[in-house]
Amino acid sequence: MAEHRNPDDITRREALGRAATLSAGAWAMGALPFLSRYGEVLRRDRPNILFIFSDDHAPHAISAYGSRINKTPNLDRIANEGAIFLNSFCTNSICAPSRAVVLTGKYSHVNGKIDNSGQPFDASQQTFNKVLRKAGYQTAMIGKWHLIVDPQGFDFWQILPGQGNYYNPDFLTPAGRTHVEGYVTEIITDVTLDWLRNGRDPSRPFLLMCQHKAPHRNWMPGPKQIHLYENEEIPEPPTLFDDWRGRASPASEQEMTVRHHLQPAYDLKITPPPGSPDAAGFAGYNRMTTEQKAMWDAVYEPRNAAFRAASPQGDDLVRWYYQRYIKDYLRCVAGVDESVGHVLDWLDEAGLAENTLVVYCSDQGFYLGDHGWFDKRWMYEESLRMPFLARWPARIRAGTRIPEMIQNIDYAPTFIEMADAPVPEDIQGTSLLHLMEGEQPAEWRDAIYYHYYEYPQPHRVAPHYGVRTERYKLIYYYLTGEWELFDLVEDPHELRSVYDEPNRAELVATLKVELRRLRARYHDETGTEFPEGT
Repeated sequence: MAEHRNPDDITRREALGRAATLSAGAWAMGALPFLSRYGEVLRRDRPNILFIFSDDHAPHAISAYGSRINKTPNLDRIANEGAIFLNSFCTNSICAPSRAVVLTGKYSHVNGKIDNSGQPFDASQQTFNKVLRKAGYQTAMIGKWHLIVDPQGFDFWQILPGQGNYYNPDFLTPAGRTHVEGYVTEIITDVTLDWLRNGRDPSRPFLLMCQHKAPHRNWMPGPKQIHLYENEEIPEPPTLFDDWRGRASPASEQEMTVRHHLQPAYDLKITPPPGSPDAAGFAGYNRMTTEQKAMWDAVYEPRNAAFRAASPQGDDLVRWYYQRYIKDYLRCVAGVDESVGHVLDWLDEAGLAENTLVVYCSDQGFYLGDHGWFDKRWMYEESLRMPFLARWPARIRAGTRIPEMIQNIDYAPTFIEMADAPVPEDIQGTSLLHLMEGEQPAEWRDAIYYHYYEYPQPHRVAPHYGVRTERYKLIYYYLTGEWELFDLVEDPHELRSVYDEPNRAELVATLKVELRRLRARYHDETGTEFPEGT
């Protein structure tokens, strides 16, 4: 019987010998060998990259991240068969800017897209997909783009205009605008699978960006998920009735509460009784076909009748609003999870799973009733955190858990390094490849920098920037000159700023030095610089 050895026992001489057996033809075609951390030659070609991106999907609505409120078996599959990044953060918690950061590997103040306003993203600038395309990758972009300008650097693209619609959406293509009947998550999945089956060139590695609208506001679930959670009570977050005391004034001046700012018709689908003069539905409803409206009404009208009969008031009304909001949000998430399962199954069936990097992430986190809120924007944990799951069987060991702090500036250099292309020097992030492979770099960031801009509308979240370390978070609201300091070990829900406590003065001074260093490191001169000595 042949001798079997642990992979750790392979010698470097044997590994190099294996690499030497690669044919000259493979090299000429761009089939690049690489060694695992054990010295094995695992694959000879560069990986395909499937980047699955959703909108407003908070990590605490993913069971791999320990969600209390839902299960996501297909997303968990990526984590279980690959890696889960436990401390993944955004640089600016809002949709379009986050997408621009992902594409460029640069902070908002550098790539020029600081908010969701009507200023288009400068698509002519360097983006990672252009680098991959130049390196021989076939590139495709499908789904939500949200950058106002047409995509550049893609061999194929089919995108939603603006936010897009949940039912019967329009799409933009190089040939013009098209209308597709159906549910948006399912349509994006179908287009993705069709491109994989029929649109790609099998002789080339591909980059495919599959970007979902869901679970963005106004949370319209699809026909397959609309009955989920029907007779269940979703656990309330412990901070649903937060009064925002103990923090700087912006926390109480926002306009994003479950209690006052969710719109009954648009967000909660509470419409007047059928036959009422003003029972015209809500945005998105009127795009539906007659059959779709009948399906929708059959589900929501009994729910709304029960609400009207109960007539909840005060905190009971908040609780009812929360249940309607969170159930529709989670129904949309379930649609995305199902989509991910279909794509993973196809990769397995096609024999492409081994050397395809599958990444799942979202543009930022989201408030799921936490602090009494919906939406994002703040540097508080629920919107600062992003999910980041990665599966690449050829290089990533199943069950890998990565505690290092990463940000969305790191995605671009990661994909470029995987394509064996030079990472441009002006990219501000750092490749995650070695972390994925289980290495612990001698030097890795021990703090992250964040800057949010959009004000006053929507939601009146004051502009701020700050620094987060493993334990502490320091935030500066430069329009009001206020500071917050949180100890994330003692106060994980960030309910009480300890900035003014005398015993924290030395810590505050140290964090301010780090904040200045990071602003200089990332060349951020936007916003108001905090004064010396404050």
